[in-house]
Amino acid sequence: QVQVVESGGGLVQDGGSLRLSCAASGSTISSYNLGWFRQAPGKEREFVAAIRGTGYTTYYAHSVKGRCTISRDNAKNTVYLQMNSLKPEDTPVYYCAVVRQNPADIFYYNVPGSYAYWGQGTQVTVSS
Repeated sequence: QVQVVESGGGLVQDGGSLRLSCAASGSTISSYNLGWFRQAPGKEREFVAAIRGTGYTTYYAHSVKGRCTISRDNAKNTVYLQMNSLKPEDTPVYYCAVVRQNPADIFYYNVPGSYAYWGQGTQVTVSS
């Protein structure tokens, strides 16, 4: 069982930046696929970014492409989401997700059901 804990959320001004962190424990995730999602009250969970465990290919939602960067530090068993040029629309709770997957299998990176382990979420609030 993998436990993931997000941190780094908080209040930021319109146009500001935040770096979210997701620390994993229970298993080494250096070869695991990782993702970031966000969810606003009353809305479905929305894909933000993902990174593969092999080759470290990255994927981004159209809404954040060019403003967000997903990265990982395997020595710290941690994945990050750097967010720049934040807007009020980026305000939802952000969740980190992890899955161990055979690299030969198709990675449905933007589907919440593709991930096995989730964090508790961290709130991002962008003031206008």
